[in-house]
Amino acid sequence: EVQLVESGGGLVQPGGSLRLSCAASGFTFNYYDMSWVRQAPGKGLEWVSAISSGGGSIRYADSVKGRFTISRDNAKSTLYLQMNSLRSEDTAVYYCARTGTTPRGQGTQVTVSS
Repeated sequence: EVQLVESGGGLVQPGGSLRLSCAASGFTFNYYDMSWVRQAPGKGLEWVSAISSGGGSIRYADSVKGRFTISRDNAKSTLYLQMNSLRSEDTAVYYCARTGTTPRGQGTQVTVSS
């Protein structure tokens, strides 16, 4: 069974940083491109970033480019999202997913507020 468990969210002030993690199991992690997506209150899913299976190709949404960094550790079957210079509009539940699939985890809440 595919399992993706996100963690690392929390409450942070504007300008602060957080590092999200996504522990994967139930599939061969290093075979798959992975993505982070988010859902703000009252809005639909928004794609944030993607990384290829080997980590050599990375893409970001314009809204997070230059502030967020996606990475992965295939030996640990873990995906990361380093988020810096956080803004109130980054407030959302963040999910990891195999690229092109609907998130299936519980997500991790990120709240940016003073």
